[in-house]
Amino acid sequence: MKTKFIITCLVVFTTFMNAQEVSSEKYTAHNKGKFYIFWGGNRDFYTNSDITFTGKDYKFTLENVEAQDKPKGYHVDYVNPARMTIPQTNFRMGYFINDHYNISLGLDHMKYVMTQNQVVNYTGNYQNAGSYGEILPNNQLLLTEDFLTFEHTDGLNYINSEFCRFDDISKLFGIRNTDKFQINLTEGLGAGLLYPKTNAKLMQQERHDDFHVAGYGISAKAGLNFTFYKYFFIQTEIKGGYINMNSIQTTYRETEDKASQDFNFSETVIAFGGIFRL
Repeated sequence: MKTKFIITCLVVFTTFMNAQEVSSEKYTAHNKGKFYIFWGGNRDFYTNSDITFTGKDYKFTLENVEAQDKPKGYHVDYVNPARMTIPQTNFRMGYFINDHYNISLGLDHMKYVMTQNQVVNYTGNYQNAGSYGEILPNNQLLLTEDFLTFEHTDGLNYINSEFCRFDDISKLFGIRNTDKFQINLTEGLGAGLLYPKTNAKLMQQERHDDFHVAGYGISAKAGLNFTFYKYFFIQTEIKGGYINMNSIQTTYRETEDKASQDFNFSETVIAFGGIFRL
């Protein structure tokens, strides 16, 4: 009887100690099964690109065209639900399939604005050449507003999925209580569709401004994640990639008028989010 009592006490004590170990394990020690969501802003940089315009009675290519983004700066629009799509923004939600890897779906809402009044070389032909104040010597064009305005400003929408790795590097900075503050390194690859709302006016035709599936993109990124009190984080990212749009809508003559271009891009992101288990 005494032996059974001792054995029972040992079992209870062992179970209690194991429970204590489990309960004392930090929330941030494991990521498997967690969801995350974030919202932030970006700055974008683009390589020059050749843009080909094709229509019923024209086909020409503008060479080495320069463009830039359209930053809003620090502004309340980033958190104003009625105006959140006006700045350059990033939205992403994801799920950890194990402690180190997650899959996600997101929208990189970038903006692309062709530099107006730049001088470019061109090849091809179009009607009424010289009627828009665009013809220059040496087979060059001045991109006047009468000849062409060209933007993806609502926006250059990169709808993509990513597969990412996530590693806690807090120990490198002497941080022990990661439930209060944790630093993580993240890297990933992504791919998706381009769904721009292109604002274009070509050779004084009716201005076009509509959403259209225009092509695809691929990307890679690296970043740092700073998690506070288990559930909240700030994430910074540097992303680079390639965009190919072979079906850009330029006028309301959908079956006749198109543009195509491809270029490399880089993007810096800062976002705020949460991570949790359901």
